[in-house]
Amino acid sequence: MTTPVSSSDSLDSVTPTLPRNILSIQSWVSYGHVGNAAAIFPLQRLGFEVWGVHTVQFSNHTGYGAWTGPVFEPGVIAELLDGIEARGVLPQCDGVLSGYVGSGGTVAAVVGAVGRVRQAHPQALYCCDPVMGDVGRGVFVHPDLPALIAAQAIPAADIVTPNQFELELLTGQKVETLADALAAAHALRERLNPAGPRIVLLTSLVRADAPASSIETLAVTGEGSWLCRTPLLPLDPPRNGTGDAIAALFYGQFLRTGSAEQALTLSMSALYALLDLTHRLGTREIQLVAAQGEFERPRHLFAAERVE
Repeated sequence: MTTPVSSSDSLDSVTPTLPRNILSIQSWVSYGHVGNAAAIFPLQRLGFEVWGVHTVQFSNHTGYGAWTGPVFEPGVIAELLDGIEARGVLPQCDGVLSGYVGSGGTVAAVVGAVGRVRQAHPQALYCCDPVMGDVGRGVFVHPDLPALIAAQAIPAADIVTPNQFELELLTGQKVETLADALAAAHALRERLNPAGPRIVLLTSLVRADAPASSIETLAVTGEGSWLCRTPLLPLDPPRNGTGDAIAALFYGQFLRTGSAEQALTLSMSALYALLDLTHRLGTREIQLVAAQGEFERPRHLFAAERVE
């Protein structure tokens, strides 16, 4: 983080501090913002150095129906970790963030990378965004992936950020009310890394007992659970990359504050500002660059409410 300098100070009087480091393993697109292209920049604006490892490199996200570019073999992840480790910097890696993986071998490669980071830095936290599907679309990854993510990535994770469809898929529990959401999130928490904070962030919660024209995000921890409600924007179609952005923003804010409540308030307030600007500009891609001033200090806060 940069220390503010008053007009009477000189730059030489400021004690510099090194930023914290995050390894982010996700897809990459050249045009638009999904995967690492949605996660790296917000984390950088929060003051993190981000070591990006890409599972694919596409021209654009697949929602356009056509794209170009390669899917990388799982061995590429281990190869890149070899090179990073050779620099002697893994002990300075504060955490790992993963998103879309693409293949079963990549799930194992990501979990292997988490293990290597933890061996060098046991306090590093792994945040897993279990990208598998969504309401209305169903499972949109290879049919083998949900079971592999559940068996390999979930037990290694300290924080998971499923959407409502993914939470139901991972737990086998239907979510229709707040009580349902809390029960399913607690069931998933029990399967996370027992040495970590065990946080479930349920994104885009839609329930029968919620106020009209709103959308909610639920953070469930061992110390309590919090709900953050924002106005429902008429984004039609929904914007790709939103889940990638909220996973990165929540994870970064949790690493900064150590508080799930604060991380939920700050990340959801920033995401709402991002989506509101995207809606007002009428663009298909989320406007990360235009909204960047909202990431660290959102101008309007939607406070998280304790529900448990």
